[in-house]
Amino acid sequence: MKKQLLSLLLFIIGLNSYAQITFEEGYFINNSGQKITCLIKNVDWKNTPTQIEYKLQENDEAQLKSIETLNEFGINGISKYIKAKVEIDRSSKNINRLSQNRNPIFSEENLFLKVLVEGQANLYEYNDGNLLRYFYSLKDSEIKQLIYKKYKTVNGDVSENNRYRQQLWSDLSCDGFDQQKLEYINYSKRDLVKQFTKFNDCVESDYINFNAKDKRDFFHLTIKPRLNISSLTFGNSLSDIDPIEFDDETGFGIGIDLEFVLPFNKNKWAITLEPAYQSFKSESSSPTDNIVGGERVAIVDYSSIEIPIGLRHYFYINKKSAIYLNAAYVMDFSMSSSVEFTRKDGSNLNTIEVKKGNNIAFGAGYQYNKKFSLEFRYQTNRDILDSYEYWSSDYSSMSFILGYQLF
Repeated sequence: MKKQLLSLLLFIIGLNSYAQITFEEGYFINNSGQKITCLIKNVDWKNTPTQIEYKLQENDEAQLKSIETLNEFGINGISKYIKAKVEIDRSSKNINRLSQNRNPIFSEENLFLKVLVEGQANLYEYNDGNLLRYFYSLKDSEIKQLIYKKYKTVNGDVSENNRYRQQLWSDLSCDGFDQQKLEYINYSKRDLVKQFTKFNDCVESDYINFNAKDKRDFFHLTIKPRLNISSLTFGNSLSDIDPIEFDDETGFGIGIDLEFVLPFNKNKWAITLEPAYQSFKSESSSPTDNIVGGERVAIVDYSSIEIPIGLRHYFYINKKSAIYLNAAYVMDFSMSSSVEFTRKDGSNLNTIEVKKGNNIAFGAGYQYNKKFSLEFRYQTNRDILDSYEYWSSDYSSMSFILGYQLF
């Protein structure tokens, strides 16, 4: 199992090394106030970036620019970041490191903030690993942090400072707003963006909601019938009989692919869960002097539910076409499966119950119009007799999988 997990980890690392993300039209403003139109590599940053990669022209070499040399940059119609000197509280939210001071502990820093809403009331986000802070400003006023802090009371209980709700009421109130409803606003992007757009609508201000352009379908369900080509070999370490090999068998299976798209890097990464039914039935005979009739017959009847849990990465060719790669750890749950040994006349010698065996799967596929897909998948050897001390087996398969995405 350790070797399988190591192989999966190495595959994922290698996949990340080859990940390609496109350059898109944008701009940056340097510390001298000069605005440069360019192409920026859109990484769809989860954390606030520390540098950008850009090209002045499509065929130019890519260059790096540190945020220390920038005042602002943006990707047209998608995102915008600005540099600002702000007071930020970096108090930990880790239960074991909570402060007993309910008040924020501010320090002045130059930070790059992601603009979420831009209008009469502006909302910004700063994300640095486990640290997530929201800031705001009105018109051209200074940028302030929306204050939210977990802390420990003198009794050791965990409490919250939800000052941001009072800030919203004091600075973003408008006719018809209900103060009591603010008690239900969480310190989250979704709730805060909704409140800031509501305020800008109320005061009839022109505004840009960058977050609205970031709406995505984060869950997909796909039906996946497949053609499986499987092989099986097994043996017994206490027996002098050669390992028993079965001919490759072709069978049909069907699965349901549950895809959870990760909310960064432009929908290129997804976690997958794909329960699938598969079966393998075969028969093999071998001569022996130890059994009446002179022939041992092995009959395999193996069916199971496979549950691969994995990672998928997309390489977009254009708006309708994409190539993707999969890597998954496969858990297998057998269904009344067995290997039966009989004499030549069909009388029973012995029956072994097939229980379970896990392995790794790798796949490559093509997706069209986010609806249809075709994939080739290879699974490494699986020991379906792993629960027996002296028996061992190698079950492997490759599959040609069709996909139809329901949503």
